[in-house]
Amino acid sequence: MRENGQSQTLKAVVGLRDLIFNGELKPGTRVSELLLVERLQVSRTPAAKALMQLRQDGLLESLPSGGFVVATFSTLDIFDGIELRGTLEGLAARMAAERGAPPTILAQMQDCVERLDSFLKSFQSDSSAPDEFVRRNDEFHNLLVQSCQSTIIQRSLQRLMSLPFLAPNAKVSGPLVVSRVSVSDPQLYLMANEQHRSIIEAVQNREGTRAAALTLEHARSAWKILRSAGLESLYTYCRP
Repeated sequence: MRENGQSQTLKAVVGLRDLIFNGELKPGTRVSELLLVERLQVSRTPAAKALMQLRQDGLLESLPSGGFVVATFSTLDIFDGIELRGTLEGLAARMAAERGAPPTILAQMQDCVERLDSFLKSFQSDSSAPDEFVRRNDEFHNLLVQSCQSTIIQRSLQRLMSLPFLAPNAKVSGPLVVSRVSVSDPQLYLMANEQHRSIIEAVQNREGTRAAALTLEHARSAWKILRSAGLESLYTYCRP
């Protein structure tokens, strides 16, 4: 059965994003409709729409002469992105505390923290534990944003997460960064999970200002991890 235009466009968008996230299209590489047609097996119209979508997302840059190249991000861009994510997530935490987070979501967040504790106990003996930690950690952050019950904040963060160094479970960063940064130093993850626990406590106690400050500091720990490991490449980021 032939794919319709909408599914072809989605295929082109997802496929192009994967090529960038996987490092197959490196920063500065020129990207054309023809390349997408050949690599992703889509027609030219969906390919053109995918290029425009990823330009809007910030993954591609327009050339003065026409066409697109994969965007290049500096270490300052990465720092600014982490700071912006922390600010938005901090706002979500403050609003959750002030409005009152749904008990079911708070319970799920607490469950995430307890499961993360379990993963940390087997961190060095179980090679799959770091990946499990990353997945459960992403679940915690998603629940935190949901707890504020604001679609505006959720949409803003979703757009921000389109950048590869901020995306949850960025494909190239998962095992690579975990193995380079944290298997040898599980204390980094112990600290991150203690921060999770403190954030939940602040939200439960309706301490909005404290919840926001803790969440921002938690996001900034990502930058500390990157600097301590000397990871300044776009494709070696892993959210704490």
